[in-house]
Amino acid sequence: MPSLFDPIELGAIKAPNRILMAPMTRARGTRDHVPTPIMVDYYAQRASAGLIISEAIGINQLGLGWPYATGLWSPEQIAGWRRITDAVHENGGRIIAQLWQMGRVVHPSFLSGEAPVSASATIAPNYAHTYGGKKPYEQARALSIDEIAELVQHFRQGALNAIEAGFDGVQLHASNGYLIDQFLRDSSNFRDDRYGGSIENRARFLREATEAVADAIGADRVGVRLSPNGETQGVRDSNPLPLFTAVLEMLSEIGIAHLELREPPIDGTFGVGEMDPLARQLRHAFKGPLILNSDFKFARAQAALDEGVGDAVAFGRPFIANPDLPKRFAEKIPLAADDPTTWFSQGIQGYVDYPSDAQ
Repeated sequence: MPSLFDPIELGAIKAPNRILMAPMTRARGTRDHVPTPIMVDYYAQRASAGLIISEAIGINQLGLGWPYATGLWSPEQIAGWRRITDAVHENGGRIIAQLWQMGRVVHPSFLSGEAPVSASATIAPNYAHTYGGKKPYEQARALSIDEIAELVQHFRQGALNAIEAGFDGVQLHASNGYLIDQFLRDSSNFRDDRYGGSIENRARFLREATEAVADAIGADRVGVRLSPNGETQGVRDSNPLPLFTAVLEMLSEIGIAHLELREPPIDGTFGVGEMDPLARQLRHAFKGPLILNSDFKFARAQAALDEGVGDAVAFGRPFIANPDLPKRFAEKIPLAADDPTTWFSQGIQGYVDYPSDAQ
């Protein structure tokens, strides 16, 4: 079996190791969702990852409801991300863009007071992060058939913009209770048209968006992220194994380059799964490289590769305080601890001031 330090082909991307950097929102953009200069340094510092999966990036304003997150729909945003991808490549790295549409978890304050959108007219639990502090979520309106078709084209254009911005590919964010996940799972999709009801219908939006993106930039540059294990932001499914088995088979048929499963274990420290991770039971349904994510430490990650459950592991929080994570793993250097109070702050503290090269 391969080790975490072995190279892997992820479609068109040749990754030098299987220690990938997971997508993490860090809130360092501008209020207009444009990347800032400190983001150039942040991503360049982490270029030794086998592959960087960027923070979630909005494909349009309708679906972006996180303060100081970034987008990919304007020339200024594309230019800002181009500076980041150039720096990553100059430091020997590879980076793909995670394409994001948040759906019902966008607060109306981001939309000039208009309601957010979702598969159905539902309300997310808990509170939204806004520029004015935390506020209760408000009821989303159900998307029309025509609006769904428009969103598919927004995903397609987002992928084209990502390539223009210098990314090596994209990942569709279909997990964590965001819009595509709101269509997939039966706790948030109550439609009675061709996008609701059966598994095939609930997966139709993901199929159409993935096919559109693959047609635009090539399936060998497209990945998808799913979260089959348990509830996230109020989204869950009453019978996840057949749902996600069918979804993996569908994505395998489309021929995407890689698939990431985010599955917190029952004893996870960041998010808690409602059941043991399903990756072992789902592995047969997807024929391409499978990326595992959530609460992995080195030993557990290598064991998952040894058992054939996955082909690579995406690490999130360890990369925050350890820009040189692959080197620290290889040389058995103790990991530095990150500061959660700076995860979503706007300055350099807790962002680009962690030491590199294990010094």
